[in-house]
Amino acid sequence: MTLLELKNVKKSFMLNKQEFPVLKGIDLKLDRGEFVSILGESGGGKTTLLNTIGGLDSQFQGDIFVNGQSLKKGSDKALDNYRSHTVGFVFQSFHLISHLTILENVMVPLEMSSLNKSQRTDRAKSLLAKVGLSEHLDKHPNQLSGGQKQRVAIARALANDPEIIIADEPTGALDSENTEEVLKILDEIAKEGKLVIAVTHSQIVADYGTRIVHLQDGKVDSDKKLRDSYSVPNETSTEKKITHLSFGDTFRLAWEHMRYTKGRNILIIIGAAIGIFSVIFMLGLGSGITSYINGEMTKQVNPNAIQVTKNVSRDNTDPNSINVSSSDINRFKKIKNVKKVEKAYFTQSPKVNYNSKNVSVPIFQTWNATEKPDDITKGTKPGNNQIILLKSDAQKLDKKNYKNMVGKTVKMYVTSLDKNNQPTQIAMNLKVSGIIKSGSSAITYNTLESAAKDANVALKPNFATITVNETLNVKAVQEKVKSYKTTIDKKKQNRYVITGVGAIIDSLNTYLRLAFDVLAAIAGISLLVSAIMIIVVLYISVSERTQEIGILRAIGARKKDIRNMFISESFLIGLLSGVFASIIAWLVQMGTNSIAQSAFKATIVSISPGNFIFGIVISIVISLLAALAPSRRAAKLDPRDSLTDE
Repeated sequence: MTLLELKNVKKSFMLNKQEFPVLKGIDLKLDRGEFVSILGESGGGKTTLLNTIGGLDSQFQGDIFVNGQSLKKGSDKALDNYRSHTVGFVFQSFHLISHLTILENVMVPLEMSSLNKSQRTDRAKSLLAKVGLSEHLDKHPNQLSGGQKQRVAIARALANDPEIIIADEPTGALDSENTEEVLKILDEIAKEGKLVIAVTHSQIVADYGTRIVHLQDGKVDSDKKLRDSYSVPNETSTEKKITHLSFGDTFRLAWEHMRYTKGRNILIIIGAAIGIFSVIFMLGLGSGITSYINGEMTKQVNPNAIQVTKNVSRDNTDPNSINVSSSDINRFKKIKNVKKVEKAYFTQSPKVNYNSKNVSVPIFQTWNATEKPDDITKGTKPGNNQIILLKSDAQKLDKKNYKNMVGKTVKMYVTSLDKNNQPTQIAMNLKVSGIIKSGSSAITYNTLESAAKDANVALKPNFATITVNETLNVKAVQEKVKSYKTTIDKKKQNRYVITGVGAIIDSLNTYLRLAFDVLAAIAGISLLVSAIMIIVVLYISVSERTQEIGILRAIGARKKDIRNMFISESFLIGLLSGVFASIIAWLVQMGTNSIAQSAFKATIVSISPGNFIFGIVISIVISLLAALAPSRRAAKLDPRDSLTDE
């Protein structure tokens, strides 16, 4: 069976809607062991013919059969397999990948073979030894002469042991000595039983082969046999296992290109990292300052205690409407993670009398879980018929020796309403149990309730204190309290209001989160700039690497492989940018907190591991999104046009 047969192959190009025929009906039969020279003047259709034979151009009329199989009717996948395993290309301009060593250049097509890594390396080295380049394995193409580059191209073409070698003007850029060496190598390949097809415009080069096919104006005007074709070895052919570039292979190609252009990529990574750093740092700054403020405020009160009052209309004149009922207390007790619920009472400006000195206490409430026993500077918390004085109140009663107030008896007057809603004073003789530096002066609820009963006042709690089992659960309990609704002024509103420092902390946290979310969003604008920068850089990279893309496609790489190569490069940019940004954020955090500790003994930046992970992930995601359009454009490039791009 004839290895390669062309039947009435025609090819035209369109220019300004006008058709220009290039191939005008080519009929040829070419077989193993032949060294066929396609001779003709420039513009005669030689390169176009090679592109159709090589599977770089399937848009032609007629048909091409390889081992009896139609090339024209093959799918894109079949053409990729054909270029990677059946045909090998040798180009006039060498078309080596500049950022790979010559060993790596030869190994690229071997990535699409069934050989393991060690076998691929051995195969590539043996091919380079065959073309006399064993001593240059680690050199890059720009370190070689023209003749050496062409020999690398031949070694690469032979990598997957193809049946057909296509050489487009293989000696066009070489001197006479290198021309002779390259022609000898091609002749040796034909002797091994392969079909060698070389395009040339030189009669001297054409005479080196076994057969000359002359093209004139898109037609074969002569087909001359110079000598017998070489005998084909009687070897049992084994079917090749068709493989493709794996994602790991395309990832390696991307990494090698980034290393080769490391100067530019370092600048890109630094630019992208600035935006990621801004977001990470703002998240850490928000968390740190929020924790610092919460810490300072919770030093004044128990962080696990919540004060709750009834929500009433401003127009409500009933003084009893604010009272907390037994049903309210029971409702609070049923909330998950609530440890204890206390009745409590708050009133404004009660009077305290000591040694004929009357003092108005600005803040007064019954002792409850919001008070902090650890802040008692002298004495103990109050028991029945006792009072604990806030330091500032004690100083009003005895400025010089306020601590001596402990153990003394004072008289307190609390104004409340009797059963007829008339103001009534509740008078109490109380022993000072201690001095406290935070919260307020306080007595127990039972003490106030008992004194009220003696004054014919039916005292009701006007707020409740809820103690939560753990600080982490406080927020959830607060949200549950807020979830209870009632109708006020014909509108559905919250039944309860959280008051005291707990409410302030909650509101402050909300405002702080909002402020830092806004700052993080502003910092996020730099992420958009980073994404645009990566898109631009990748588009530039596609333009710069057009020939590399054409080379990879010519040796059998799929569109998917090209796309994965650029996506891999973008992934690496995103990963390295995110890691670099995290390192910078960590260093800035250390410096900032060191200054803050020296200034006011506080940590104001708290970047969590989650913040770092978020920064790295968002950096990768942005980079991958930025790569979608450029990688798609690269995958769609026509391999034939890519190889001719300058």
